[in-house]
Amino acid sequence: MRGVSFLLLCAWAVAGEYAGSHQLHYSFTGVSNPVPGLPVFSIVQYLDDQMTTIYSSNTGATRPGVPWMDNGDLENWAHTLYEDKDWWKMVFKHNIKTAMSRFNQTGGFHIFQLMYGCELRHDNSSRLYYRYGYDGRDFLTLDTERWVFEPSVYEAQISTQRWNSAEDGAGQRWKYILEMRCVELLKKYFGYGRRALERRVSPQVKISSQELGDVTNLHCRVYGFYPQEVDVKWVKNGKDVVHLVESTPILPNNDGTYQFIVSIKVTPKDGSTYSCHIDHCSLVEELIVPWGEHEPYK
Repeated sequence: MRGVSFLLLCAWAVAGEYAGSHQLHYSFTGVSNPVPGLPVFSIVQYLDDQMTTIYSSNTGATRPGVPWMDNGDLENWAHTLYEDKDWWKMVFKHNIKTAMSRFNQTGGFHIFQLMYGCELRHDNSSRLYYRYGYDGRDFLTLDTERWVFEPSVYEAQISTQRWNSAEDGAGQRWKYILEMRCVELLKKYFGYGRRALERRVSPQVKISSQELGDVTNLHCRVYGFYPQEVDVKWVKNGKDVVHLVESTPILPNNDGTYQFIVSIKVTPKDGSTYSCHIDHCSLVEELIVPWGEHEPYK
């Protein structure tokens, strides 16, 4: 691995085309018991890394997650793919009870989730996905090549048999939803947020050090960049990539940009030099920031 890399570095847009790939993703969540701060049922729509639309059963309202989401669509948003939010709320309540029965559970806190969406690539090909989860584990998935449901656990077999039956035909319904409606909506919503989604913000870099006896921890903090795809590596003596690195999770900032830290342990007495190398689509060339011993840990 060359340093720490998150996804593929973004590509520049060509007029009328997509830059790289873009994804429309839906996350439905239902819980068995009310928990402070957590709605019994919620739907969240994501476009790439942006939370674009949110429905919560706590308020019964649908609201935009980003300023550029078209308010005119919110009233009918829950109808855009399949049924409406009240129908989904009822379904999830039933699904949780059914799953608890299948797993021989009579109480406790349980969570049921559905995630599906579509990814549209720059060559106009697409990737589709659909899966249910229960208590943090896969429950069942939809094979989007054959359009049949497959159980991930024994307890999901009854559901997959029913949905795969000729009488139900759920696979073909979802084939239309994912192949047609999801892709249509991805293109539509991408048009709303294209300027925000394809913006380029160059990373800022801060190197700090922390002495621990004969060993020094070097921290390369990369922050304020967008989009989140970035490649960062520590290089020794200008040519040798350091592979033993530690990194924090990539984290969002309040302004929609991202940050994270990549760290290594070194022995300064050996006289080697170290530099942090950053590659991002906002940069004309790789950014190289050397470490100097005068930079204390902060």
